[in-house]
Order: sequence, then structure tokens, then C-alpha cells
Amino acid sequence: MIKEKHALILGFLFLLFAGCGTGRMTLEERLATLDAAGIKEIKADSVFKSAYELMITQPVDHNAPEGPKFHQQVFLSYVGPEAPVVVITEGYSARRNYTSELASLLKCNQIIIEHRYFDESTPDSIDWKYLTTWQAATDQHRIIEMFKPLFRGKWITAGISKGGQTVMFHSYYYPDDVDVRVPYVGPLNFGPEDSRMKEFLENVGTTECREKVFSFQQLALKKSDILYPMLEKLSQEKHWTFERVGGMKKAYEMTVLEYEFAFWQWGASCDEIPLNGSDDEIFSYLAKTGDFSYFEDHSIKYYEPFFYQAMTEIGYYGYQFDRFKGLLHYAADDGKPEFIFSAPQNVELEYNYEFAKQVDDYLKTKARHFIFIYGENDPWSASAAVIDGNKECIKVVREGGAHSTRIKTLSDEQKSLVLNKLEEWLNVDLSYIK
Repeated sequence: MIKEKHALILGFLFLLFAGCGTGRMTLEERLATLDAAGIKEIKADSVFKSAYELMITQPVDHNAPEGPKFHQQVFLSYVGPEAPVVVITEGYSARRNYTSELASLLKCNQIIIEHRYFDESTPDSIDWKYLTTWQAATDQHRIIEMFKPLFRGKWITAGISKGGQTVMFHSYYYPDDVDVRVPYVGPLNFGPEDSRMKEFLENVGTTECREKVFSFQQLALKKSDILYPMLEKLSQEKHWTFERVGGMKKAYEMTVLEYEFAFWQWGASCDEIPLNGSDDEIFSYLAKTGDFSYFEDHSIKYYEPFFYQAMTEIGYYGYQFDRFKGLLHYAADDGKPEFIFSAPQNVELEYNYEFAKQVDDYLKTKARHFIFIYGENDPWSASAAVIDGNKECIKVVREGGAHSTRIKTLSDEQKSLVLNKLEEWLNVDLSYIK
């Protein structure tokens, strides 16, 4: 009799823990167990049944889990325990809840994770040495592990631009966390000024369009005595300052240099370049496409965490100053990475050149179930992931596409390929959208 009771108890415990391990926990039960500073129900999009904003408690240093903590903003949008889960690995702030392209396509659950050191997810005391790809990936790993008991469907990570990089890095460190990975327009840079950008910009688009872009840059520099006072007036109206970059005149020239990259990144039209426009038209176009605010002090402060990573692990790009001899009077190549002024000041910045090579090797040899999406004319495709002969991954490049390339903007053939892989790897039926 005692043995029978013992067996019944063991059987009950087995079922209990087996149930938890296969996603038997309810949403309310899971939320109640989380180590969070706050859990707030928020308005859900029509795709979802409910949505929540959470502030998950995380170690600043995952190697010292009992040490200082910070709270990481997470948005959970819930469909049900059987549906897949798409995890959006933001590279920056989350700021708000939204419905991603994949959540809309798959009608699935969604978790948005704000990146550490941005906005709501910033420690009270910032120690920059803990802003690494491994620490961020471990944030994401912990959150995925927290929610796995709630869901029985497949898991996907997805992200755009730096969020796409974050997808790659998370999978590199934690390859078994999810079933499918979809990095949109995510570069894998090989240095703080990746040299591949130069060759790309020399060949992107048509010769005629490249020449018009260059001619506009020359025009804007030649007319700086007329256009610069317009920037002074605009800066007064918007309360802009440009101390970090080295002054407003340098910011003007830097914006002219940035214009080329921004033009191709955002898919601007060659037909709209105002080479014969009025001074007002030229200035307005430069302000809209080049974006003076990129070099403004408040903007730089916001992007400091990004540029710390760019100058230590994830890389960026630089400018070709020698093309503008005699036209530049404030912006110049001083031998340092061009955007080092945007990184935190008085902080040691040592670039790890081995990291991207290790991720590159992982993507070519061990990575599974990646769907890489790029735009052909986006300069970030110069440093796109290379999968070589890895048949467990696919890479889709939209012809003429820019940084705004998404699944919905792909050609019919490319879209079909992506949807077929999602069906195969997630074991779902997507015939209703094909």
C-alpha cells in the first residue's frame, strides 16, 4: 500500500513537472512568478488577445548575478499557448508596443525586448564595460527562458538593422534558444570603419545617379556661405547644439558627407535631387535627406550606447574625405574612427576585431534556420552576412531595395521562398497568405 501511494505521488509529480516543461503554465501563473519591477496590462492590437508591459529584473553583469541589477523593458502580446512566438530583439529603445511584420503574418505571440542601456533599460549607474554583445544576448536568453513554460509553439527571433545584428549575436551565443531567426537588413561589420562601404558606394545604382549624388554634395559645400546661415537659424528654432562633433560648421560639412550614405540607405530618388533648385530648396533637401540632427548633441547622447558598441564590437562606417579636397574646411580625417566623437567620452574604447570573424564563421558553418533579408542598394548590404555553402540558411536580396526592405516588399518569387521556409521550419500553414 505504501509503495502504491509512493508511486502515485511520484506519478503526480512527474506529470506536474512534465506539464510545466511542455508549456502547461497559464499566462497569469507565468506573470505571477516573474522577477519584475512592474507588470502592467496595456491595450492590445487586434492581432492579440491581451498585451503587457513588463520591467524584468536583470543583472548588470550576468557573470555576477547577485550583483547590481537593472530593469529591462519588455512588451508581451499574447495570442495563445499553441501559437509560435516571435521575439523582437531591439537594437535600441523599444519605446512602445507595436505589431511586427512576422507577428502579423503568423498571427502569433510576440515579445519585444528593449536593448540594455537604452531608455527604460538603463542601469542607475552606467559601467560601459557591461554593454557587450554577450551581456545583451544573455538578457534575451533569460527572458526567452522565462516565457518558454508558457508556450508550446515554435520560437523565432527577428530584428531590423541593429536589431538584426542582435538576432545574429544572440544566436551565436545561444544557438538552441529558438527555431528560426529573421534578421532584416542587419550588417556584420569587420571594424569601426568597415572598408567594404567605400567599394559599395562606388558601384551602387547607376553611374548617372552616383554622379548626381556627388554633384549635390559638391554644390552644398560650394554654397556653404549661403546655406550655413540657414542651419544657424534652424538650430536656433530647434534649440540644437553641436559641441560634441566640433561645432556647427563641422556639423554642416559632416551632414553633406553623410548625405551620400543616407541617400542610398533610405532609397531616395535621383529625380528629386535639386541641382538646379533655389537655395531654400537645396537647404531643405539636404536637411531632410542628410539630417543635421544626426550630429546634434541631444541626438548623440541618445545614441551613445550604440556608438560604444560600434567602437568596441559591432562596427560602423567612415567617409571618403579625399573626394572633396579644397571643399572641406572643418571635417577631416584625423586617423581615428570617424564617429568616435559619438561614443561615451573619457571611456576606454578597444575594438575587438576577432568577434565579427567568429560570428562570420558561425554563420557560414553552424548556423541553422536563418532568413537574411537585405536591400540591394542599402549600404549596409556591403557588410551583409555571408552564408556561403550553408544550406541551412537562406539570404534574400531585394533588387533595388533599401534599408526599408521587408518580406512584404520582396518580389513574389522571393516572398514565396521566405514563406515556404517559415512553413517548413515552424511547421505552420501559411497557405492563406501565399
